[in-house]
Amino acid sequence: MPFTQYSRRAFSRVIGQSLAFAFAAPALRARHGMDPAPRPTAPPQPAKIHLNFNENPYGPTPKALEALSSCGHAAARYPDGAYEDVRDALAAMHGVKRENIVLGCGSTEILRAADMAFLAPGQSVVAAEPTFEAVLNVARVARAVPVKLPLTADHRHDLPAMAAACTSKTGLVYVCNPNNPTGTIVTREELADFFPRVPSTALILVDEAYFHFAENPQYASVIDRIGKHPNLLVARTFSKIYGMAGMRLGYAVGSKETIAAMKPQILADNGNAAVLPAALASLADDDYVATSRARMNATRRWLADELAKDGRSFIPSEANFMMIEMGTDVQPIIEQFAARNILVGRRFPSMNNFLRVTIGTQPEMEAFVATLREIAPARAAKAA
Repeated sequence: MPFTQYSRRAFSRVIGQSLAFAFAAPALRARHGMDPAPRPTAPPQPAKIHLNFNENPYGPTPKALEALSSCGHAAARYPDGAYEDVRDALAAMHGVKRENIVLGCGSTEILRAADMAFLAPGQSVVAAEPTFEAVLNVARVARAVPVKLPLTADHRHDLPAMAAACTSKTGLVYVCNPNNPTGTIVTREELADFFPRVPSTALILVDEAYFHFAENPQYASVIDRIGKHPNLLVARTFSKIYGMAGMRLGYAVGSKETIAAMKPQILADNGNAAVLPAALASLADDDYVATSRARMNATRRWLADELAKDGRSFIPSEANFMMIEMGTDVQPIIEQFAARNILVGRRFPSMNNFLRVTIGTQPEMEAFVATLREIAPARAAKAA
């Protein structure tokens, strides 16, 4: 039968009656004392243990949480004053001026802005392999050329090789220190030797996201070297030690000229009325930062001891994560952990036998070690 105008009207009437019944059925059942139709419910799922994104499992300082809860009606206004207050607080902490500080939506925006400001199509960005990939990913979008140098035998940046790879076409050199994903460092003196060997026309971007966790006495920030090396930019974040990964706030410290060049690449109004007061509270709570660092580093040492007891090889870390040699491609192991509700780091193509695990709370790490021993018995471990 052809679908005529009459048949369309009839079809619409049937559909309308069906929908009316569907909406009226609950009321009819209630009117006649009938129980509503039972709905199937999924069984409760066990909580996942997140050991995959290098977050602080203890969260923000209580003072930051108080600042968040007090935001209230301030959310209705643009937080221009708070934005400058945070810049001033950071400037005071680092012994620079407000003009030397720029804020970002996480340090990821800082890295993107640096790429966009200092890389032109056809220029190169020199970095280690592996390292945090945001700079390299944005460089590709900007049609720049990534130049990746393998790590040394002890999984550290090969700074002499990176310096040698720089040319007149190099626009940016990226050093993540401590490095993600290896957790290794280059020393302050090694960097001091490295800086003059990079062309002054190239930006040297040192990412200190994991600065607070490093304990090696040869490690130190290079923020105080900016006056001597105007092409040096240092990135920091509130996502790690300050426990504010979900709030998205990072910053950079650089010369007045470098910060001015980056500002056009920074999203306007990128700080919000909740995160900025929380950041100010965090900066004022040195005791909480010290406590978080002590707790996570103690758990990191505990994990290293347990791995050593099992005869497993791992890369000594100066960050809040660790790379463990598994002796085989780690992707199936990652999936087995996920099936047991433990999320660990992804597979890194250039180090596909290494499993990266974030340092969680002590009970979380005990659960990780127990599961590791179940999934991959220690006798299967190989030397790094």
